[in-house]
Amino acid sequence: MDARTTDSPEAWLRANRERLWEEYKELVRIPSVSAKPDHAGEVRRAADWVAERCRKAGLDKVQMLDAGGHPTVYGEWMGAPDAPTILVYAHFDVQPAEPLELWTSPAFEPTLRDGRLYARGSSDDKATLFISLAAIEAWITTSGRLPCNVKVFYEGEEEIGSPTLAGILDRHGDLLSADLCLSADGGMMFPDRPDVSVGNRGICKLEFTLRTAAKDLHSGSFGGAILNPLSAMAKLIATLHGDDDRVAVKNFYDGVRETTAQDRAELASVPFDEAAWLSGVGASVVWGERQRTVLEKLWLRPTLEVNGMWGGYQGEGSKTVLPCEAHAKITCRLVPGQDPRKVQEAVAAHLQAHCPEGATISVRLGGGGAAAYEIAPDHPALATIEGVLEDVYGMPCFRTRIGGTLPLCAVFKERLGLDTVPMSFSTGDEDFHAPNEFFREASFDRGLTAWARVYPALATLPRR
Repeated sequence: MDARTTDSPEAWLRANRERLWEEYKELVRIPSVSAKPDHAGEVRRAADWVAERCRKAGLDKVQMLDAGGHPTVYGEWMGAPDAPTILVYAHFDVQPAEPLELWTSPAFEPTLRDGRLYARGSSDDKATLFISLAAIEAWITTSGRLPCNVKVFYEGEEEIGSPTLAGILDRHGDLLSADLCLSADGGMMFPDRPDVSVGNRGICKLEFTLRTAAKDLHSGSFGGAILNPLSAMAKLIATLHGDDDRVAVKNFYDGVRETTAQDRAELASVPFDEAAWLSGVGASVVWGERQRTVLEKLWLRPTLEVNGMWGGYQGEGSKTVLPCEAHAKITCRLVPGQDPRKVQEAVAAHLQAHCPEGATISVRLGGGGAAAYEIAPDHPALATIEGVLEDVYGMPCFRTRIGGTLPLCAVFKERLGLDTVPMSFSTGDEDFHAPNEFFREASFDRGLTAWARVYPALATLPRR
């Protein structure tokens, strides 16, 4: 459609909405699973698609940045010398889709049902990545310019913990100088009322193996006399939490501040329905540290979770084997004050100290992890973005935190001095990282409007 038939970015977005929706689905169809080495070409294909879309939107200096891992797409529009510079972040890589048999429709064929687009990556994070870029195109097409300077940094390995992000910043840090990072990754709490996140938890990872014999054995000939590593694993895993459900690892809580009265007041202001939350995930009871609310557990307290535990025969039917080894993967979600490496080391020391007699253990630490992040509550960008969202939704915006991890937040703060505010239109019920991930059509439309409005709103932000 000719841009001259519209008179504003928002009108242009409405007029081109169906084309934009189809282009968004094109991106979703690319199986850009960064965790799978055999999908590296698909991650690159998604990067190429995003780079071409940046050029189409009118961005300059579009290029690939990398430091030996999956590529990141960079582009810029720097035509407002007196305005602040906003660094827009998102990622185009996605989680593995398995188990595929649990998908109602093919994982990489976007399928619309009841106003929801089902596909891996439809929500996390290709929806708001595309929305942020469509809004840029709307401004440049209709006005010939953006209200503020914008740089985009669209990453290809967020779902594997951004392992080469620090290397990219070493090589290209000067290119990424800005006044604020606006993240299209993150998420809102509800689909029909707005919130802004003021922090997210960090993460660290490790995995380990228990071994009790040199080879798998016949369970009749050796069972009862040789320690079963799966039984030993269960006992070891059980030592990680105490009877009060607190993490029982020595030094795990070092640096964690206690929840304050102000924290509790802010949590109480969030319209959270515990019963509805439990029902939504199909659980019957709340677990975790005693005497703490659900939101406190999800946002302000650290966790230790077993993400996988396996060994022995797992195929159809029976195989009477006594396996020689068992394996497990662990992640810890961290809060401000915790050092990812020190937490890894504390958990590893606990596992080694509690390894059952008759078993040997090998522990592998996973990368450097990511620290938690929080923004100052009086940062001017918060009120600005809240105002935009309140206009779009027609109701007050409240503040939340993200229980998951946005690795860039702590890294950008440490390496670039940048604060980050998420403005994603995904919501926690959209099953990202699980089968049948989806994104709402209504959120797509609200997102287009909000991102069109946020660029002029942030043009008034003080420069650093």
